[in-house]
Amino acid sequence: MTQSPEAAAAVPATAPATAPATPTTPADLTANPWFFCGIGGSGMLPLALILKGLGATIAGSDRGRDQGRSPEKFAWLEELGFTLHPQDGSGITQGAQTLVASAAVEDTVPEVVRAKELGCARMSRAQLLATLFNAAGDGIAIGGTSGKSTVTGMTGWILTQTGADPTIMNGAVMKNFVSEDAPFASARVGKGAAFVSEVDESDGSIALYRPKVAALLNVSLDHKSMEELRRLFGDFLASAEIAAINLDDAESAALAHRAKAAITFGITSPNVRLRASEIVEGPTSLQATVHDRLEGTHHALTLQVPGRHNLYNALAAIAASHAAGVPVAEAVAALSSFAGLARRFDIVGTSPSGITVIDDFGHNPDKVAATLTTLKSHPGRVIAFFQPHGYGPLRQMGAELAGVIGRKLGANDVAILCDPVYFGGTVDRSEGSERIVRLIEEAGARAEYVPERSACADRMAEIAQAGDRIVVMGARDDTLTVFARDLLARLA
Repeated sequence: MTQSPEAAAAVPATAPATAPATPTTPADLTANPWFFCGIGGSGMLPLALILKGLGATIAGSDRGRDQGRSPEKFAWLEELGFTLHPQDGSGITQGAQTLVASAAVEDTVPEVVRAKELGCARMSRAQLLATLFNAAGDGIAIGGTSGKSTVTGMTGWILTQTGADPTIMNGAVMKNFVSEDAPFASARVGKGAAFVSEVDESDGSIALYRPKVAALLNVSLDHKSMEELRRLFGDFLASAEIAAINLDDAESAALAHRAKAAITFGITSPNVRLRASEIVEGPTSLQATVHDRLEGTHHALTLQVPGRHNLYNALAAIAASHAAGVPVAEAVAALSSFAGLARRFDIVGTSPSGITVIDDFGHNPDKVAATLTTLKSHPGRVIAFFQPHGYGPLRQMGAELAGVIGRKLGANDVAILCDPVYFGGTVDRSEGSERIVRLIEEAGARAEYVPERSACADRMAEIAQAGDRIVVMGARDDTLTVFARDLLARLA
């Protein structure tokens, strides 16, 4: 993308003599203006909300806004006082600005080019989050391959309900905090010392955080090798004062010795501190009893979200909250009103003919397995639509993903895949979803490759019958929610 003459004329032609220092303290964070490249992204938006809540001046751009995607989100940001620009470099106007851009943003993006010309400081999303997190008095970091966003939301809700007034940084919209004034509530700015955040291992940035409490949910193949993941998560546990660890996950259990102190949890492991039993699963809810082995107490847990994976998520949130000082009984009680997250087994609705549409973030083998397991626990055919979140991830985890889909789906179910999401760049796009469909069929399940997403909707509307559950899965693309809603409206 080239810079327009108008954009070039709107900014100084020369860089300052001395580039500003990268902000490292809370005072630095509000002293100078900020510019977020990709401000509407799931990792960028909550950071921008938190930073603005601290009093910072923020502008930003987003390729999605320029392409007309999710206009309501960007209109809301402008209503909140964010200044938005086209992604053409025109928003970078002074060397005092700090540019926030993910490591994946190419050096050819106009904002990056202009920031270099003006000598602007630059921070990655992870660097900024770590700065905010480490500056908080009581950081609670949620780590693991799957479930981070849900456990972050659960832990944040427990602390909110029990009076801690936490700041929460999430990669998903938390339904409990959604309001007319906050329709995209993926962050909460509190006045208390607690800062709850999911932390990412995919780029190695988990090493930047210094948590008081570290929760380790699970460890499995995703973006890095198992050797790298074991090192990163082991160091993560060692960095905290106390950890919450899932001993039912073999990889997490093998790292437990790295923790200085721990509250362990599980369902099948007999020697954990917090254990769930008497489990009753419903299509949209779950009930269980939580046993505190140390205190000898028992607590009735009711969840408004389904699936055994969410029971593990709840145990993790209870353990993390207790490590932060919340009594187990209060943590369990708070979760009864936890409403869930957008795009996490989010039931969009059921058509008059009895076809249910579900919007879900499933995009790696573990997440897809959890979603399909929950669906297959109850009667009805499953139509699993999957939009891969990139060509690179599909090459890395495609075989395992296909194996999961092939094993979980039954003879009457069907998986439908479109081409991976692609918003530009130089990634190799020579082969994508067609390979995965072949592997799913080799694993024994029925699958179809339909390149265009709109044509996938046509196909699903054609084959859907009363009692079917259609699950829309994928990441990195907010328009999947719109796709799911439009599909439900079409079925109606």
